[in-house]
Amino acid sequence: MKKNWKKVLVGTLCLVGFLLLLVKGNQFEKVSLISTEGQSYEKAVVTKITKDNLAEDGNRYGTQEVRVQVKSGAYAGEEFDAVNPSGSLFGMENCEVGSRVIVIVSSTDDNAVVTVYSKDRTMAIYLFVLFFCLVICIIGGKKGVKAIASLAFTGVCIVYLMFPLMYRGISPIGITIVVGILSTLLTLWLLGGVSKKTVSAVVGTVSGVVVAAAAAVVFGKAAGITGYNVSDIETLNYVAQNTQIKIGQLLFSGIIIAALGATMDVGMSIASTIQELHERSPQLGTKELFVSGIRVGRDMMGTMSNTLILAFTGTSINTLIFIYAYGYSLNQTINMYSIGIEIIQGISATLGVIFTVPVAAYINALLLKKRKKKHERHILS
Repeated sequence: MKKNWKKVLVGTLCLVGFLLLLVKGNQFEKVSLISTEGQSYEKAVVTKITKDNLAEDGNRYGTQEVRVQVKSGAYAGEEFDAVNPSGSLFGMENCEVGSRVIVIVSSTDDNAVVTVYSKDRTMAIYLFVLFFCLVICIIGGKKGVKAIASLAFTGVCIVYLMFPLMYRGISPIGITIVVGILSTLLTLWLLGGVSKKTVSAVVGTVSGVVVAAAAAVVFGKAAGITGYNVSDIETLNYVAQNTQIKIGQLLFSGIIIAALGATMDVGMSIASTIQELHERSPQLGTKELFVSGIRVGRDMMGTMSNTLILAFTGTSINTLIFIYAYGYSLNQTINMYSIGIEIIQGISATLGVIFTVPVAAYINALLLKKRKKKHERHILS
């Protein structure tokens, strides 16, 4: 009973401390980078096509003129003539009667100008997220519910802790590591409880994330790749000029986040495997448990390395197809900033996974055998 009260007290204090940190971290006023006065993004439905831009050759040229009924905001229920730029950037190449869209309403005094912004994807996204949650809860049971809770916590940490502190000038690399540790602690605690398995998984995960961050920084400096080489640097420079964000570290912050999930997965898997081996064969020593963990980890290294590198390849598939189509030479391709960044991201995250294996295996094997020795001494005494 006393132990339960202690756990509740510690948990309450941690929660209160976390909430206070969130409140304190968000007590600042953001700099207005663009003027949005009188402008809002609202839901609307297309009621009429007043002027189509479909040519005889089947292509669309220029803009499309439509009439829409606004469904949200100050002008809800009213109809307006609107212009659809018919661009593919936001996925609204052409409107049809009944199309659900997002419109930009720019109002001045009693007048309002309406422009089609994009297709209304709100319901589709909500349903997809709901489907994901249902699947993970049905298949994962209580563990699935806990996984969703940990995912929500990580999202809160990123949006309401990491972003605000980055905005206020704190090192993106440092705060990302801190958020990664917080996310790791809660996620692995929810999945494994307070146990030696969880402790070893946390230590292994944090070690892997630190290795990934260090590798990215070292390789980045060696290759002359910094956070100022990214594709949207001009926009980021404007943001940096008006805020305290250290944009040069954002690239490496992203690598840490990408490596976190993979290292956490490997860390818990290795710890769980060694725990199971110990319970089934308690006579195994520290060395035997460690070696068994390494053997399992070697299989995971191969699949997880492929997963990470293929994930980064997938995000840059457009660039790779562009390079292939134009027939870039090896020297030209390998020295492109975008390719260098993808290589550093993939290899750094994979190195984090690789280093997680021996650390998690050794820590868990050591803790389990220490517990056994203490138990034996207690029996003898």
